[in-house]
Amino acid sequence: MRRFLDFLYDAAAWLAALAMVGILVMVLTSILGRQFNFHLPGTDAYAGYAMAAAGFLALAHTLKKREHIRVTLIIGRLQGRARRALEIWSLSAAMVLSGLLAFYAVRLVWQSHGFNDVSTGNDATPLWIPQLSMAVGAVALFIAFVDEWVLELLGKRQHEAPTDEALHNE
Repeated sequence: MRRFLDFLYDAAAWLAALAMVGILVMVLTSILGRQFNFHLPGTDAYAGYAMAAAGFLALAHTLKKREHIRVTLIIGRLQGRARRALEIWSLSAAMVLSGLLAFYAVRLVWQSHGFNDVSTGNDATPLWIPQLSMAVGAVALFIAFVDEWVLELLGKRQHEAPTDEALHNE
C-alpha cells in the first residue's frame, strides 16, 4: 500500500511539472506570436488551466514532503500527549476540509460534463477537461491527509525537529 501511495503522490507531482511546462509553452507561444504577428487563440486560457493544474496536482506531494507552510506557534511548544492530540485534531480538520474540497471538485467536473459547459473564450474548451486536474489534485490531497492521519494514529508519523530557519529568512 505504501508503494502505491508514494507512486500516487509522485505521479501527481510529475503531472504538475508537466503542467508547468505547459504554462511555459503557452507563454512563449504568446510572446512569439506578438513578435512574429500571429495569434494562436486560447493560449491565455490554456496557460490559466495549466497553472491551476500545477497548483492542485502538486498539493499532495508537497504535503508528504513536508513542504507545506505550517504555523507552529502553538504546536511547537507542546510535547507528549498534548502535541499528539493537537496533531490528530489538526489532521482531522484538514482531512474533513480536503474531503469537502475533493467532493465538490469532483461534483463540479461531473456537473460541467453533464451540462456540456464550455469556456466563454473563442477556443470553447469543454470545462470538465481542465477541471479534472483540480479534482484529481484535490482527491490526492485528501488521500495524503488520510495517510498522515493514519500514520499519526499508529505513531509512525515523522515530526520535524524545531528549527530557527524561519528566523533567518528575509
